[in-house]
Amino acid sequence: MKKKKRMLSIVGVIVALGLLYFGFLQFKISQYSNLEAPKNADYIIVLGASVRGTVPSLAFASRINAAAKYLLENKDTIVIASGGKGRGEDISEAESIKRELAKQGISESRIILENRSTDTYENIDFSKKLIPKDAKHGLVVTNTFHQYRAISIARDQGLEVQGLPAKTPLKAVFKSYTREYLAITKFYLKRYILD
Repeated sequence: MKKKKRMLSIVGVIVALGLLYFGFLQFKISQYSNLEAPKNADYIIVLGASVRGTVPSLAFASRINAAAKYLLENKDTIVIASGGKGRGEDISEAESIKRELAKQGISESRIILENRSTDTYENIDFSKKLIPKDAKHGLVVTNTFHQYRAISIARDQGLEVQGLPAKTPLKAVFKSYTREYLAITKFYLKRYILD
């Protein structure tokens, strides 16, 4: 009986710690979800997401639309479209960004393609090399659930950027946040333990 009680206590503590941890992650995500993007950034980096054939997923389309709106309102800002070509994608994510922005009236002369990256670390690393030398103020464009980790990775790589959050489609909320909790955990392990 004592053994059973001890086991239940241990399980209870683990569950409580787990809930506290995920509550902390949600707090960090929400801190970055409603950021007010400053006007007249020198550049923005739009982070890629899945493309079905040539059509951006709902979450990805939301990123592209947020970028287009900003670029239409801030005429001197350039955009780095970031993302390689993954499984099931007929074009690179960067090309998808370029095509969709062009449809919304953004001149191709303002778009720089980074079409080799396969994850957020590479998005930032490869895009960093394409930022014009005189550019100082940048924004990372991604969905609300992804802002905290994306900005943290960018700052770890020496970029002083702020965020331009794009809405997370309701349909994608559960899957996106669940995956992001795991991705942030991996990020913490890499940053604080493995490095």
